[in-house]
Amino acid sequence: MTDRVPILKIGDVLLVSIQIDLEDQMVLDLQEDLSERIVGTGAHGVVIDISALEIVDSFVGRMLATIAAISRVLGAETVVVGMRPAVAMTLVELGLSLGGVRTALNLEQGLDQLKIAQDNPTVRP
Repeated sequence: MTDRVPILKIGDVLLVSIQIDLEDQMVLDLQEDLSERIVGTGAHGVVIDISALEIVDSFVGRMLATIAAISRVLGAETVVVGMRPAVAMTLVELGLSLGGVRTALNLEQGLDQLKIAQDNPTVRP
């Protein structure tokens, strides 16, 4: 059995704090768990904190984009926070720009982006 990534609820936002390097099965489990939590809680936002990740491969990069797309279809905007410069460079070198995924430097800025999006649904920060 693989470890599960914890998903915390803060108001109408779900916080996913990834503290370990993700194996492929863990990413797939996270996608399923998060989808169920969005529907179950009616969350309007998801923050994925990857500040502890030193390496993001192409599979994990694609899955972050997929998770954000699934969340959006379920009515929750997603912001990825805490990306290290080396991770950003690796994603760009791999050709993964994470199109459609909002990013912020830290948790506070990510929560601010979600608040702006909720207060102004026509404005996309």
